[in-house]
Amino acid sequence: MSHTIIKKSLLSIAVSGAIAVSSFAQAELVIGVAGPHTGAYAAFGEQLWRGAAKAAEDINSAGGVNGEMIKLIKADDACEPKQAVSIANRLVDSDGAVAVVGHFCSSSTIPASEIYADAGVLMVTPASTNPTVTDRGLENVFRVCGRDDQQGDVAASYIVGELGAKRVAILHDKDTYGKGLADATKKTLNSYGVEEVLYEGLTRGEKDFNAVITKIRSVDADVVYFGGLHSEAGPLVRQLREQGSTAIFISGDGIVSDEFVSVAGSPEYVDGVLMTFGADPTAYPAGKAVVEGFRANGWEPEGYTLYSYTAMQVIVEALKQNDLDPIKGAEWLKSNSVSTAMGVKDFDSKGDLQVSDYVMYEWDNKGKYAQVN
Repeated sequence: MSHTIIKKSLLSIAVSGAIAVSSFAQAELVIGVAGPHTGAYAAFGEQLWRGAAKAAEDINSAGGVNGEMIKLIKADDACEPKQAVSIANRLVDSDGAVAVVGHFCSSSTIPASEIYADAGVLMVTPASTNPTVTDRGLENVFRVCGRDDQQGDVAASYIVGELGAKRVAILHDKDTYGKGLADATKKTLNSYGVEEVLYEGLTRGEKDFNAVITKIRSVDADVVYFGGLHSEAGPLVRQLREQGSTAIFISGDGIVSDEFVSVAGSPEYVDGVLMTFGADPTAYPAGKAVVEGFRANGWEPEGYTLYSYTAMQVIVEALKQNDLDPIKGAEWLKSNSVSTAMGVKDFDSKGDLQVSDYVMYEWDNKGKYAQVN
């Protein structure tokens, strides 16, 4: 018997045991929330945690999952792959998690998901968009966001069709997510006959971008496309403007946080910045009460908050319909619809959404973003 089958069998026995115990005392259903809860990307970890916590609260208030109450475990990977593997092992071996909401960074999700697959733990990421996450064919891995190849198509089509740009500089942060997104955008641009005038990698944590900005100005770029997160995008766009560059700055869903404005230094620097992200998650009629609940508690459900809430709903429905068995739940998800705060979700055989809804957004001089009509 393989190691994977043994672990899955043990998990099934553990879940069955939990069901038996619940007749005498209310059992807990442990679900991990994995992401960057500390460090430079903690704003995204906060979004994931808020979404999952609100979903758990709402579900528990309604009676839990087949009578069991959800217990959330916060697992901090700091967007570091090695740390992600460590906490994945902890969630499986020590915490007894049957499912995980997360991770955020694709570079963390990819290695951690191998651990969950081996243990038979259901994983739904609200935010990891690199195609490799689902292209490996792991049976337990799902996402409620789109893919970088889809996002890159939308960005490139907008650059060519709406902006009519001819001189595009492409930058990335050398990470799995950032480089993957930049390369996807580059591929589609090239297919349209637009060859980039600059292709350059930055380093995460870097703050002085004078050298690359000099290159951008020397090639007279009319668009700067950046694949990466807000922590580098903010200082980069500020320094571009300070050095007199008027090139249109475009990025992806890695900057969908108010922290982008903070690290840029002022709303004036983000004015006019474009980004791709899913259609407004707060606008779904099915999620109206959920959004109102967040706002009543003083939290605006920005960015991935509702994606995390949705990921919890997907996990819970899969477990509820399959006697709390995460393996059967994963199989069930690939042939059944789930009603969520972001509408009905259907998954393909890889664990990807059957419908992706990337659109373009624009930041304004007040530090807010809105969908481009």
